[in-house]
Amino acid sequence: HRWRQEDAVAAGRRTLAEVDVMTGTEFEELVAGLCRRDGCTEVRRVGGAGDNGADVLGRLPDGRTMVVQCKRYAPSRAIPNRELRDLLGARVHFRADVAVFVTTSRFTGPSERFAVEHDILAVHRDLLGLWNDGASLTSLAGVNGRGQGDARHRTRWKQAYGG
Repeated sequence: HRWRQEDAVAAGRRTLAEVDVMTGTEFEELVAGLCRRDGCTEVRRVGGAGDNGADVLGRLPDGRTMVVQCKRYAPSRAIPNRELRDLLGARVHFRADVAVFVTTSRFTGPSERFAVEHDILAVHRDLLGLWNDGASLTSLAGVNGRGQGDARHRTRWKQAYGG
């Protein structure tokens, strides 16, 4: 069982550099695939025009419904509160139990606090790397609101990607 799981992780794994050059749709498909890998069911990509703030919908392994917003941005860019507020609206619209925001960048300090305060799982670049490397989505909830790298990394991202 363990080696099959390890093979499945390796088969779907992408480096963050590869993720950075994906289209928005490809990134949404990657996130949906990671959800499926972790035992989520009824997972479907719904992103696009008129998606009502949801890019991926599904059920966690424990049966709770989830709505996921995906943003593939340059690593130097930060997610503002406004985008998290949109996800809250999507959680209400889809009557989802859990809201997850996945980004290739980071959250501003206020938006990170907003996510924690409103029970949004904020998956920033560092957590996305862990998730992509085999950590489960549900395990990331334990570190929600922490671990966004350090200033040295952000300085390098800004130099490499502008911003």
